[in-house]
Amino acid sequence: MAIPLQIRAEAAFSQLAFWLPKPVRRAIAGPPLRLDGQELALDAQLLLRLQKLAKASLVRGTVEESRSMLLASRHLVSGPTIEPVATRELLIPTGDGDVPATLYTPAGLPDPSGLLVFFHGGGWVVGSRVSHDNTVRYLAKQAGVRVLSVEYRLAPETRFPGATEDAIAAFEYAFAKARDLGADPARIAVGGDSAGGNLAAVTAQQAVKRGGGVPAFQLLFYPATDFTVRRRSRELFAEDLFLTDSDMTWFEGHYVPKGTDLYNPKLSPLHGDVSGLPPAYIATAGFDPLRDEGEAYAEKLRKAGVPVALSRQPDLIHGYINFLGVGRRFREATAEAAGALRLGLAPK
Repeated sequence: MAIPLQIRAEAAFSQLAFWLPKPVRRAIAGPPLRLDGQELALDAQLLLRLQKLAKASLVRGTVEESRSMLLASRHLVSGPTIEPVATRELLIPTGDGDVPATLYTPAGLPDPSGLLVFFHGGGWVVGSRVSHDNTVRYLAKQAGVRVLSVEYRLAPETRFPGATEDAIAAFEYAFAKARDLGADPARIAVGGDSAGGNLAAVTAQQAVKRGGGVPAFQLLFYPATDFTVRRRSRELFAEDLFLTDSDMTWFEGHYVPKGTDLYNPKLSPLHGDVSGLPPAYIATAGFDPLRDEGEAYAEKLRKAGVPVALSRQPDLIHGYINFLGVGRRFREATAEAAGALRLGLAPK
C-alpha cells in the first residue's frame, strides 16, 4: 500500500528532528520531565512533543477512526522496513474460524530455529500485524529467530475471551506445526507488548495447565496483568505520556463484558497459577500506567521460583518497541529484549 505524500513528509520531519543538535532538541521538547525519581529520556520527551504538535493520540473518536489513525501514524515512528526478512501468510484454525498470521524469517536463518509466537499490543481494540510489522522484523533479525505474528480477533467485535482463545490456539498450532514452520518445537516462545503481553502471559499459564506443549520462554513488554485494582503508576502517569488513564478505561470498556469476573486468570494473569512457567523477560517502562502491574507479575513469578529478568526502562514510555525509527533510546531498549530472546531460545 502506497504511503500518502503527507505521511511521508511528516515521517521525514519526525526522523530529522531527532538528529538535530541536543540543545535544539531540548528546546523543542521542553525542560526535563522528572517524576517518581526518574527523568524522561530526551528522545521520549521529544516524541511526545511532536505528537502533541501533530495532535496525534493513541485513541481518537470511534474504534474505526482510532485503528485508521494508528495505521497511518506508524510510518512516523517505525522507521524504514527492516530487511532482509522473508514473510509468509498463514491461517491458524481455531474453534471460531481461521485466524490470519504472518511468519517472519530472517535471511540465512538455519532450519530449524527458535520461534516467537507474537501478539501485538493495542488494548485488544486497535493494533494489528501491520502496525507491529517493523517491530517484529527487528526482533526476528536481532534475535535470530522466526516470528509468527498473530492477527487475533479484536474488541468490540469480539470481546473477552475471544482474543485469549485465539492466542492459545496460535501457540498450540505453532507447537503442532513447528517443523512445517521451520522451528524447533523445544524452542518456541510466546511474547507480546501491552495487551499482547497479557495474551502471552495467559497463553503460557494455560499451556502449563493443559499439559501439552509448553513455551520455552516468555517475552513480555509492559504487560497488562491485573484488571482488579488501580496501582500507583496508573495514577502517577495518567496523562500526556502516550498511554493515558482514559485510554485504558476506553480499551477495557470495549474488551471486557459487563459482569466478567475480573479475577479470572485468563483476563488477569496476575491472579493465575504461575508454578511451572518457563523463564521470562519482562520489560516495563518507567513513565507508564502499566508499570507497577508488570513488575508485580515479575515478582509473583520470582516468588514461585520461575527464572525472570525484570528490566525497567526508567526513562521510557509505554509503546517504546514501536518507536524504532526515531532517536536511539527506543532501539537500545528493544535491542536488550532481542538479546534476551536470543539467549532464551538458544539451542540447549
